[in-house]
Amino acid sequence: MSNAATYSDNYLSDWHQQAVTLQNNINQTILGQENIIELMVLAIFCRGHILLEGDVGVGKTTLLRAAAESLGGDFERIEGTIDLMPHDLVYYTHISSDGKPAVSEGPLLKHGEDLSIFFFNEINRARPQVHSLLLRVMAERSVTAFNKTFHFPHLQVFADRNRIEKDETFELPAAARDRFMMELHIKQPKAEAQLKELMFNTRYYDADKLVDSADKAVLPFNQLNDIATAIQSQIHASDAVQDYAYHLCQALRRPQDYNIQISDVDSEKLVLGGMGPRGISYLARCARANAWLKQRNNVIPEDFHAVIRAISKHRIFLNPVYNYNGEAIIEELISGVLNTIPSP
Repeated sequence: MSNAATYSDNYLSDWHQQAVTLQNNINQTILGQENIIELMVLAIFCRGHILLEGDVGVGKTTLLRAAAESLGGDFERIEGTIDLMPHDLVYYTHISSDGKPAVSEGPLLKHGEDLSIFFFNEINRARPQVHSLLLRVMAERSVTAFNKTFHFPHLQVFADRNRIEKDETFELPAAARDRFMMELHIKQPKAEAQLKELMFNTRYYDADKLVDSADKAVLPFNQLNDIATAIQSQIHASDAVQDYAYHLCQALRRPQDYNIQISDVDSEKLVLGGMGPRGISYLARCARANAWLKQRNNVIPEDFHAVIRAISKHRIFLNPVYNYNGEAIIEELISGVLNTIPSP
């Protein structure tokens, strides 16, 4: 079934319960990241790729593993290293049992169309050549090898990067970052009770056992494309809400046109580039998914508020003179836009 119009009236409601099950399953494994997990669930139901970044030891890898195991389908993981080459994703060479050189399918190819999650750990340790190949995989869900094209219709890329270490790392190019629907920053929990739980509860000492303790394959991964299409077709945005979303995006790109004031910053010279067509479509898609997750049939301004930071922050490019305090300025810009553009 691929036509959203043929779905029964109860189809979205039935899937809503599965989305809640997925979210709860990950929350039972990962402590203190409820908002991040909800955003990840939205990206999953929008079929978007996800990049996590954060300090060392905050659970990025464990979180992505828990999400991947919960989704089901075939799962592959690769470690970003400075000597990783593009062909390592596609094939590997070895000596066969008869002592002759042989070529076997690599992590991208070995599962064929059943590949559900491709997890790239420490992506910023890989070279730009690897990023270029990944760019095609993310954009087209296909790769060419052995004189044929392999397709991965159910593929989502999960990646993480360490924001602390800079030695032997390569910054992701803007084009590659733009392929990620969301870029999520993971911080350690702030609540004292949660930190004590992580510190003294032995359940959290072994990440492998922790991930294994969660339910596996709680969703039929090969149906996610259909439900994503149904959500986008059946959750509606009024003309007034569409106008509101348009002005949010324009204000992030040209804050001077909307009189957005930021302390010690010249708004005329602040932003060099903002969300392009891909980014603004991601924003609309995630707003619809958020409305659905909240069991509404229509989008309201709060649906954009819930996702705008995860989708826009890595797509806003500042004048280099402001890079010294770029993260704080972008956060103030987004807050200024949300506080200035009138809601319908």
